[in-house]
Amino acid sequence: MDMTDSIAVSVSALDAQRRRLNVIASNLANAQSTKTAEGGPYRRRDVVFQSAPVGNHFHQVFRKVASGPTAHALDGVRVSKVIEDHKPGHQIYDPRHPDADPKGFVRLPNINVMEEMVNMIGASRSYEANVQAISATKAMWNRALDIGR
Repeated sequence: MDMTDSIAVSVSALDAQRRRLNVIASNLANAQSTKTAEGGPYRRRDVVFQSAPVGNHFHQVFRKVASGPTAHALDGVRVSKVIEDHKPGHQIYDPRHPDADPKGFVRLPNINVMEEMVNMIGASRSYEANVQAISATKAMWNRALDIGR
């Protein structure tokens, strides 16, 4: 594994965590949305991660030929899909609300703001860890160049 491979793995994680942060931000922004285009309150969304080979197909074939038959592909991570959470939302009694049903209850999204904040901190920490991995790889590159001088 050369150093560009480790950077490619970290970059795939940065992209996946960025997408996760976007979904979390969307959940937080819609924590009080009682009406969507599909009808009903907003439903919480979450990302599903999946391992995925890094680099293009040519790069993978070239690595296998250069490293021999025992070489295995490096896997990064990607977001395979964004799913809706089907947990029921909250209901509050507010007969003056424009989206209240005939009994006066309003259905709210199934979003727990504290849970979203914890998820956001986790995604942020993972993002920072991958930035540190890229920085460490760059430092190793620079040290290797210094040895050659």
